[in-house]
Amino acid sequence: MGMEKGGQQIRAGAASRYKTRSLPGPARPPLSPLGVCGQLSTMKRLVLALACLQLAEGVLRINLKKGESIREKMRAAGVLDDYLKKIKYDPVKKYSSKKGYVVNQPITNHLDSSYFGEISIGTPPQKFLVLFDTGSSNFWVPSIDCKSPACFNHAKFKPSESDTFTPNGRSLTVTYGSGSVTVVLGSDTLRIQNITVTNQDFGLSEEEPTQPFYFADFDGILGMAFPSLAVGGMPTTVQGMLQQDQLAEPIFSFYFSRQPTYQYGGELVLGGIDPRLFHGAITWAPVTQELYWQVTVEEFAVGQSVTGCCSQGCQAIVDTGTFLLTVPQEYIESILQALGAQETSYGYAVDCEEIENMPPLTFTISGAQLPLYPSSYVLNTNGYCTLGIEVTYLPSQDTQPLWILGDVFLKEYYTIFDTAYSRVGFACSA
Repeated sequence: MGMEKGGQQIRAGAASRYKTRSLPGPARPPLSPLGVCGQLSTMKRLVLALACLQLAEGVLRINLKKGESIREKMRAAGVLDDYLKKIKYDPVKKYSSKKGYVVNQPITNHLDSSYFGEISIGTPPQKFLVLFDTGSSNFWVPSIDCKSPACFNHAKFKPSESDTFTPNGRSLTVTYGSGSVTVVLGSDTLRIQNITVTNQDFGLSEEEPTQPFYFADFDGILGMAFPSLAVGGMPTTVQGMLQQDQLAEPIFSFYFSRQPTYQYGGELVLGGIDPRLFHGAITWAPVTQELYWQVTVEEFAVGQSVTGCCSQGCQAIVDTGTFLLTVPQEYIESILQALGAQETSYGYAVDCEEIENMPPLTFTISGAQLPLYPSSYVLNTNGYCTLGIEVTYLPSQDTQPLWILGDVFLKEYYTIFDTAYSRVGFACSA
C-alpha cells in the first residue's frame, strides 16, 4: 500500500487552536502513572469540566445499532470454510476561537468486523453506513458504476444526482486485511449530523472483493488514522473537519458497549469527550509514529505472571477497524498454553465452564496497568467458546513486536484520539 507524507501544516494549525483554548491547569496533562480504574484525579475533574461544557453546547445523541456478524452470515451461507481455506487473512495488511461542534455519532457493532454509523454525501444528501476505522486513512463508498457482487446489496453513490460533486478521475487501490478495493476519486459535501465538510475528497469503489464485503452491513469505510497513511496522499476526513473548523476540539473518542444490541452498539464523539461514557483516570500514551494510532506497550502479563515479552518494548496499534485482539506470532503459543486454548478451524477454543478461572491479560501502557478479563477476551457463540485473539506475523516498522488493540480491548476502555498532541487516552468504559 502506498504511503505518502502529508498533513503536517493542518495538524500544526489544529494544535495551535487547541493550546489557545482557555483550559484550567496545564495545556498538556501529564501521563497518568496509575491504573485507569482508580480514584478520580485532578486531571479527570478537569476533563469532566471541559467535556460537560462541550456537551452542553448542543451535542446530538442517537441510539446505536448492532449488525449481524459477517462470520456468522458467511457460515450460514455455507461459504465460510471455503473462504478461510482460500484467503490468507492477515490483519496487518492494511497497516503497511470557538467554532465547530461536538457530535455523538451513532455507530453499530458488527461482530467480528467493527462499528459503523450513518453519514451522507452530496447535495441533496445520499446516505451511507460507514465503518469508522482508526487503522486506515482513506474514505470510500460504493459507486453506482461498481459491478462487483459486493456492491449489489449496498447503497451506491450516484454522482449525477449531486449538484456539488466534482470528479477527479484518478484511481487508487486500498488494501485491508480481508482484501483490496479499487476506487476512483471525486469530491463532494460530507455531512455527519451537524458537521459539514465541503469539497471532501473520497473514493467511489469500482471493484470490491465479494467475500467478505458482500456480507457486510456497512457500505464503505471512513478512515481516521493519520494523513501520512492515506493511499495516494488523499486528504482525510479528519483533516477536512479541522481545516473547516467543524470540530469543537481536535479530538475524537470512541465508546463501545460491552453488551451491544441492534438498538445500541456504542458512540463516536467527534470534537469532544463524554464523561458519562467512562470513569476513573485517563491514561495518556504518546503516539510513537504518525501513521497509525500506535503506542508503546511496556509490559504484558498473564495473570500475576509478568511475561517479559515487552521488556524491550512492543508497539500496539489502536484500531477500531479490527474486532479481535491481535498477538505477535512469537508470543501466541505461550499465551495459548497459559489460557488452556486449543487451535481449531474456527479459532482458539477454550472450555466455556473454565472462563471464570482464566487469568486477566494485562497491558502496561504509560505506566498504567490495563487489564483485560476473560469475560472480555473469550467469545461465547451458542455455547462454543473461543478466544477473541488472532495472530499477526509482521513486526512494527521499528522491528518491535506489533499488537493490535481491536474492539475486544476497546470495549473495556473508552478511547480518546488527540490529533493536537498526537496521543491516545484510555479510561475505563462506563
